[in-house]
Amino acid sequence: MKIVLFGDSITDMNRDRTQDHNPFSIGMGYPFLVVDALSGQSLDKHLVINRGIGGNRVVDLRDRIEYDVWGLEPDVLSILVGVNDVWHGINSNNGTKLDEFKACYEEIIANTIKKLPNIKIMLLEPFFLVGNATKDNLDQFNKVYDYAKVVKDIAEKYNLVFIPLQEKFNSLAEKFGAKHYLYDGVHPTVLGARVIADEWLKAFKEIEE
Repeated sequence: MKIVLFGDSITDMNRDRTQDHNPFSIGMGYPFLVVDALSGQSLDKHLVINRGIGGNRVVDLRDRIEYDVWGLEPDVLSILVGVNDVWHGINSNNGTKLDEFKACYEEIIANTIKKLPNIKIMLLEPFFLVGNATKDNLDQFNKVYDYAKVVKDIAEKYNLVFIPLQEKFNSLAEKFGAKHYLYDGVHPTVLGARVIADEWLKAFKEIEE
């Protein structure tokens, strides 16, 4: 089973982009933990390919989907995107307005289903916590909740798997501190990556059966 993990820096996590299937091509984030878990089940059953690129917004995913997803003809597509669509609007006036985010995300899903009618798609909820990258602009970062709702609504509309993450991170941050999970409020630590991977693996188990 071929699985493509598609997204921004949270998926990328310094992966080696020069060659697939080398020891460093999966990166150091939740994709590494996903591969570790799936490899423990069977060495040959799953092929996981990391197609995260740091800084990407939904429009960037749309622009590269033909090469990075459709051309690979995966059985499963997993998408995590959204925080940069808000963050770039704060720091560089290069964000994605909510209505454009919805239209672009839905375009990605509709066209992917058309190209690969048998594909299974998993949509991960975008998230953030209070941290060095977010604390000075919390009012703006709160918009991530609206973008997350769009992702959930699209998952429901197309009968796709939706993986909630924000509430899980909120609960853990309240108990143990946000910095232990998202070191700057956006990017995951090892523990944060484990949270994402665990939720991903639970959802994947359901669609794999």
